[in-house]
Amino acid sequence: MSGSPTRTATFSAGPDRAASWYEASARTRVRLLLDPDSFVEFIGPEMREVSPHLKVFDLPEQFDDGIVVGRGSLDGSPVFVAAQEGRFMGGAFGEVHGAKLTGLLRAARDIGSMPVLILFETGGVRLQEANAGELAIAEIMRAVIEARTAGAKVIGLIGGRAGCYGGGGLIAGCCSALAVSEQGRIAVSGPEVIETNRGVEEFDSRDHALVWRTMGGKHRRLLGAAETFVDDTVQDFRDAALELLGSAGSFGIETLRAEQSRLEDRLLRFGACPDAVDIWTAEGVPDAASVPALPADRFIALADKVRRSSRDAR
Repeated sequence: MSGSPTRTATFSAGPDRAASWYEASARTRVRLLLDPDSFVEFIGPEMREVSPHLKVFDLPEQFDDGIVVGRGSLDGSPVFVAAQEGRFMGGAFGEVHGAKLTGLLRAARDIGSMPVLILFETGGVRLQEANAGELAIAEIMRAVIEARTAGAKVIGLIGGRAGCYGGGGLIAGCCSALAVSEQGRIAVSGPEVIETNRGVEEFDSRDHALVWRTMGGKHRRLLGAAETFVDDTVQDFRDAALELLGSAGSFGIETLRAEQSRLEDRLLRFGACPDAVDIWTAEGVPDAASVPALPADRFIALADKVRRSSRDAR
C-alpha cells in the first residue's frame, strides 16, 4: 500500500473486550480487537480522502469514507486490519472506500506473510457510486485471491448492524475463513432486493424470523458457509480470529477444487429445501425448529457436533 502511516492510535490498557461487537463502531472494534497501543492507521481522517461522488448528490461525506485500514498486532503477531463503518451509508462500497481495502490487500500480497482481518459491515455498493463501487468489488475480490495465493491469510469477521450483503457477501466468500455471530447476516442479495425482484411470495422482507434463519449467522454456520460461530462480544471475535489464523489452510488449485466439490454437494443435498429449517433437519439437527432460540453456547456445541467445516476447502 503506497504512502506512509498517517496516525498512530493510542488506547488505554486493559480494553473492555466484553463489549458488544454489534453495538460498537468500526473504530471501537479495531481498538478493542487488537493489542493495546498497536494500531497504526493508513490514510486516516486527517488526510480528507473523501468520495468524489457524494457531493454531486448533496450527500454528507466522511473523512475516512466509511472504512478504517491499517496495521497492528493480535496477541503479539502483526496483522493488517480493515473495518467498515455501518453507520456511514450502511458501510457501502464506493470508490475511495474500495480503494483503501484494495490497497491494504495488495500490501498483504506483497509481504506474503502478514494476515488480513476484514471486519465486514456493509449493505453492498452505494447506488450513488454504482459503477465505481462495482469495479471496487471486482478489484477487492482479485486482491483477496492474490493475497491468499501469495501466502497471506484473509479472515472475515461478521457481526455488525448492516450485515454483510451484496458485494461484501461475495468478498466474504473469497476469504480464507469466516467468523460470524447470530447478528452477522451474510447474503448476496438483501431481503428487500429479493422481494422487489421476485415478489413477496418468494421472500417476505417483513418476516424477520424468515430473514434471520435464512441469512443469519446460525444458518451460515450450519450450512458450512462460516467456519466459526461466536457470541456477540469483542473477546469472542478476537478468540475466533486467533483460532482461524492458526487453522486456515494454504490456498491453491486443490483448495478451489475442494470448494467447488463442496458447493456442488450443498446444492445436491439442499437445493430442493424450501426453508432453512428443512436444511437443518437434513443435516441431522434434532428439533431443528428450536435452533433460532438457542443461546450461543448451546448452539456452538450443537454446530460443532453436527457440522464441521472442511479444512481443505474455502
